[in-house]
Amino acid sequence: MPYSSPSSRRLLAAVVLPLVATYVSALNITVPAALPDNAQPLSTTLVSFSIEQDRWPDWTGVAARNNFTFNALWNYAELTGSPPSIRVGANSADRTFWSPTESLNEDSFPTPNSVNPYPEATHIVVGNNFYNLSKYLPPGTRITWGVNLAANNVTNAVNMARAITGSFSDPAVIASDIILDRIEIGNEPDLYAHNNLRPSNYSVKEYVSEWQANADPVVQALGIRGRSGLFTIQGAAFANQGFTPREIFNLGILNSTGGKAISTISQHHYSGQSCKGGNFPLNSFMNKTAIRGNLSVFEPDIKATRAQGLDYVLGETNSIACHGAPGVSDSAGAALWVVDYTLHAATLGIKEAYFHEGVGYKYNFVRPPVSLNRSIDDGSPVNSPTPPHVMPIYYGGLFINSFIGNTGSSEFVELDVNHTYVTGYAVYEQGHLARVALVNLQPWLSNTRGARPSIDIRINFTSPANSPSLAHLLNSQTVSAEHLLLRYADDKANLTFGRRSYETPDALPDSPTEAVDGFLLSGKPLALPASEAVLISFAPPSSPAGAGPSGSTPVSRNGTVIVAGVISGVVGAALCVGGVWYLRRRFSVRKL
Repeated sequence: MPYSSPSSRRLLAAVVLPLVATYVSALNITVPAALPDNAQPLSTTLVSFSIEQDRWPDWTGVAARNNFTFNALWNYAELTGSPPSIRVGANSADRTFWSPTESLNEDSFPTPNSVNPYPEATHIVVGNNFYNLSKYLPPGTRITWGVNLAANNVTNAVNMARAITGSFSDPAVIASDIILDRIEIGNEPDLYAHNNLRPSNYSVKEYVSEWQANADPVVQALGIRGRSGLFTIQGAAFANQGFTPREIFNLGILNSTGGKAISTISQHHYSGQSCKGGNFPLNSFMNKTAIRGNLSVFEPDIKATRAQGLDYVLGETNSIACHGAPGVSDSAGAALWVVDYTLHAATLGIKEAYFHEGVGYKYNFVRPPVSLNRSIDDGSPVNSPTPPHVMPIYYGGLFINSFIGNTGSSEFVELDVNHTYVTGYAVYEQGHLARVALVNLQPWLSNTRGARPSIDIRINFTSPANSPSLAHLLNSQTVSAEHLLLRYADDKANLTFGRRSYETPDALPDSPTEAVDGFLLSGKPLALPASEAVLISFAPPSSPAGAGPSGSTPVSRNGTVIVAGVISGVVGAALCVGGVWYLRRRFSVRKL
């Protein structure tokens, strides 16, 4: 939840307000200098991915690794030290059958249409080699595999589970250092009746009975012993609030053989659905209030799950259900939306958010190297297939992972920001403030006229008296900032983060080094334009003065070392009084 300064803390900024009367119109944001009591841990795999199971080989590669997918995931891994976790399943998991005679997979697809140009397969047959493809993921990836519950065929469920676990005994998979984390039995069973997979009066009680009838033999066949084994079970995977974790807990699911192996509860969430098409205004999507309202419905289930000692994840999520909405899910604005959506979700106790991906989906972070001869927007023919590329929302993941950092011990809070469009978060490492993320969700669209709006922001630090964290901040000479930049919120390309583009043929950044904006402590507030985000980094206490966000000494583009705010012999004036920093962009540096 947003951080509010406790009454026991002293607002040190108050003493300088008379000195800065010129800037009273600036937005004041209070940031604790030291770790607040209500801080929560940040998982290095907060941004994770759910892959539609039917086209799994298109993501990984078959005869050899798909380098585009690998690179896109590895970019994230380099920022946090951990590759994103992967869940393979979703609708097509409940349409999958294992066969000893199938070498890889054979899929049957329905006829595409303008609303759903790339529908999921209606029937899938897989063999053992299908599961071995996980060897092509980045080393250290933790994977969750889906098993068919919709068929209510215990033999098939056990065969699928055995094939999954058997693949992790394959020498190539072992050498790849991929980790089987969990098995998920069934996908969105609360929609089984809606999808004509069960009678219209199908109840949560019937679901629990069916789940136990399938999960118990799976757990027994695999030799899973509770929650502490090498791999466990992921429970629920509910689409809406039709069934809830609280209900299945009350029905005793955790007392069953399968239930005792549940380590994680998953629910799914989208901010809307476009299953029958329709128009979705980007303005209403980039909405701070709506983001919070959409997520708050899960708070009782999160609380109940954590009370059972279980982790809670959004096991499938993204912008608009049914593969996304054109002009929204594939827009630059989605990159800003996902920053606030994901970080706010984490404040509620959500450990990971698995963003759903599929071939030809509008809400993808990554478009894999598959030749698509139909438009993903309306199914119309395209003259030449679009090459693989990262989508705008991918940049939001880069921003989030940069905010999390690579220590593995980050803790964070949401800041109390009294503004319609601006949101803020602060992350701490070893008890000290490390980074502040600020997002301006105000939509700046291509049909807008006039000057681009901008909000002046003033950061006020609070801390108990004689705090070493505050002393460190006051003694620092520079801070640095990386910007998530886009021209318009409705653009579909040409974003940058840290002035680097990832819209390249191999998903690698177009520059080997990252451009970081250096800031001196000066007499002006920070300007944050509409539809932009900034990540402000503070050197850790052990770093030398002027160190950049990774502890390396910033250098200018011509190689000149920047120390104590001296740039090419010119000393920048600094104002740092009573815990208030005024940030003004003064120079550009590179992070080595």
